[in-house]
Amino acid sequence: MKDLDDIHAQNPEQGFQFPGVFEITAMGSAAADLEHRVPEILDSLGLTVLADAVQVRPSREGNYVSVTASFTCPSREKYDAAHAALRAEPGIRWTL
Repeated sequence: MKDLDDIHAQNPEQGFQFPGVFEITAMGSAAADLEHRVPEILDSLGLTVLADAVQVRPSREGNYVSVTASFTCPSREKYDAAHAALRAEPGIRWTL
């Protein structure tokens, strides 16, 4: 596996560059244990969630939660697969 310092954009003038480090946010029910499920789902796709790079933010009334995770991603296909897998999770309503 490449060291994060060895990953460089192919063309820094364009949008997303792969491989790279990205953030994904999943929002859903506070009862769905998303703090643990989001990293598990990303891991199941072969993506590496960065240590200490998972942030959890509850809604004002505590009914919902957003979980943001940073991860390394080798390709656009894997990035799209991450969004699709998270959206397929019953407790997740949206991803960003």
